[in-house]
Formats: sequence, structure tokens, C-alpha cells
Amino acid sequence: MSYRIQIGIVELTLKTIIVHTLTYMFMGILAYNFLHYDEAFAAPELSCWMRQTSDPLVMAGPLFQPIRGLIFAFAFYPIRQILFGKKNGWLIMWWLLVALGVLSTFGPAPGSVEGMVYTVLPISIGSYLEVIPQALLLSGLLFYWVNNLDKIWLNWIMVVAFIIMMILPILGLISGNPS
Repeated sequence: MSYRIQIGIVELTLKTIIVHTLTYMFMGILAYNFLHYDEAFAAPELSCWMRQTSDPLVMAGPLFQPIRGLIFAFAFYPIRQILFGKKNGWLIMWWLLVALGVLSTFGPAPGSVEGMVYTVLPISIGSYLEVIPQALLLSGLLFYWVNNLDKIWLNWIMVVAFIIMMILPILGLISGNPS
């Protein structure tokens, strides 16, 4: 099966920013509600280094996700033939995100190998329930969008959803309502 791999850096960057931000917010909303982040972040072992969910910077967090999308795009671009030119490129992208961004971080992040060795934080399966599916959604959706130029409706849906998702935290910050 042949896929389009002639994507430019600007197109890949915009699509990666949009898809990352949308999947980040989607999984974040689910995790916040189902993994009870209010309680988890207030626990003694986390409250000393995690901002509370009522903190305005936490509410503004989604507004910073385009920066991470940009970083991902710059990492994906040199290997775009592998990620977007092969049938299972989305799976390769997902594994790279999980292996390098979750399990093998250079610092002792919770849930990473370094975190398990160098921190006393308990290993939480809950964090994996947020980040592993988010990496999967990012990989699958970005792969599909890059390889389906003929789906103009998808461009509109993604861009409109992105704009709405950027407006929501701004409105929350303006209103002063943290939830």
C-alpha cells in the first residue's frame, strides 16, 4: 500500500499541533474526571511537586500544547517516510512516543524507568491510562489526516475543533472559574 509522504514541514507542523492539542485535551478531560486528579494531585506524595488542578497555570496548560506539537512535528519530519509512507507507520509513531516520551525519559519522570529507579513516587497505572491512549490517538489520527488529503471535511473539523479547544481555557481563565 502506498501512502503520501511528500508532506512539507509547514503542513506537518500545523497538523501535528492540531492533532496533539486535541488528543491531549480529550484524554486530559477524561483523565481529570475518571482518574480523580483533584484528589490525586492533593495527595502528599504529589502535592509537593504537582500544581493543584485549580491553579490558573494548569487551566492554561492546553494553551501551551501547540509548543509540544511543534516539537513533535520537528521530530517526525526527518522520519516522515517511515511514519507516513508505510502501512503501519502510525504504530511506529505510537511506539516511538511511548518508548521515548513515557518509558525512557532522560529525567526521572513518574512511570518512566528513571522514575522507578530514582524516585519514591508510587507507580501509578492511572498515568499510563492517560498517556498511552493519547499517544495512540495522536499517532492514528495524524497518520490518517496526513494520508487522506481528499477529505476536506476533515480539515474543517480539525481546525474548528482546535479553535474551540483553544478558546475554552481562555474563557475559563477570563471568568476566573477553575473548573
